[in-house]
Amino acid sequence: MLGPRPTVAGPAEGDDATLTAPWAASAVETVLEHELDARLRQAHGVDAVFARDLAERVAAFTLRGGKRLRTAFAWCGWRAAGGSGDATAVLRTGAALELLQACALVHDDVMDGSPVRRGGPALHVEFAGRHPAGPGTAPDTARTVTSGPSGASAAGSCGASAAGSYGASAARSFGVSAAVLAGDLALAWADDLLTETALGSPHGARLHQEWRAMRTEMVAGQYRDLRAQACGASGEEEALTIAALKSARYTVARPLALGAALAGAATRTTEALRSAGHCAGLAFQLRDDLLGAFGDPALTGKPADDDLRSRKLTPLLAAAVRLAGATGDREAARVLAPGAHDRPEQLVRGMRAALERTGARAEVEARTAELAAAAVRHFEATGAEPGVRREFAALVERAAGVAPRHAEELV
Repeated sequence: MLGPRPTVAGPAEGDDATLTAPWAASAVETVLEHELDARLRQAHGVDAVFARDLAERVAAFTLRGGKRLRTAFAWCGWRAAGGSGDATAVLRTGAALELLQACALVHDDVMDGSPVRRGGPALHVEFAGRHPAGPGTAPDTARTVTSGPSGASAAGSCGASAAGSYGASAARSFGVSAAVLAGDLALAWADDLLTETALGSPHGARLHQEWRAMRTEMVAGQYRDLRAQACGASGEEEALTIAALKSARYTVARPLALGAALAGAATRTTEALRSAGHCAGLAFQLRDDLLGAFGDPALTGKPADDDLRSRKLTPLLAAAVRLAGATGDREAARVLAPGAHDRPEQLVRGMRAALERTGARAEVEARTAELAAAAVRHFEATGAEPGVRREFAALVERAAGVAPRHAEELV
């Protein structure tokens, strides 16, 4: 049984001038904490070991950093469509988006084999360390706890005597399997929260329709990403399709539409928001690709070379392959060609140099700025108030890393 709906820190209704996208991104933390506390109480009622080992880690990971951009974009969609007053439904929708993002990150790290996320170990790495064969085995491996409503006894974690019968591969397998379950749990919590919010909204059917579409697009984008990597794909059209499905719609376009749905937006407004979200979302992904190749791990919270080491198909890589062929740069074509999944450091350095030498980095940086400008222009077509337009432009700048400018028709 869930607890009462949260009291949001700060003004929940009243003066719209005090209710801004930055406020929403901050206030959603309170909502998340409340909702996660309710989910953890429920988890402890099911089974104490599950709650301690899995559910508490999902909650901690969800609250461990994150820009809360999706919440802020949902807020902008709500305000652009005329939303005002009580912000509870928007913040609860934002909290559901952050839980869905937790699911996506955990599963993405498993599929990519990424060891670090949000400045700490990825969940599959953390779980592997809790296995008896892992380096991070807790000192209480042999203790027993009471589990579940029936009071039945269950092992607090694997018995210490079992440690010798497992190897490192067993620890990795355990970590991956537990992380898959952790992502599934975050998704279940996200669905529960969104459904509860939709049931309490006069526009709940539209809200849920946008949510269902977003979940499917997210999975489609992830599969296309996996497939492209397995096939050694290099095409720009495929790279852009993946970026649109996996990032543009999920990060910006659908959150904008979810917020607009809560305000009962007109079709024209929703379509303008979709166009703005598509451009802003692609700009966000292009910047993320650049950070994946050239970023500082101390600032991004994730390794800088993962995309290059695995030769992930991104618009940046696809542009470099095209430019290498057009200019006859055989060395760039060689290092960027499909090959081993886990590339040595020397080859990774060669790939990074090729991204620079071919002009792909400069091309993608310019395209990012163009898309940011187009996003702001499309958002203005909603007729949103000047203050809301400024908030959206600031969010686009934060997501894309460039200050949007008014420009000619680009998209």
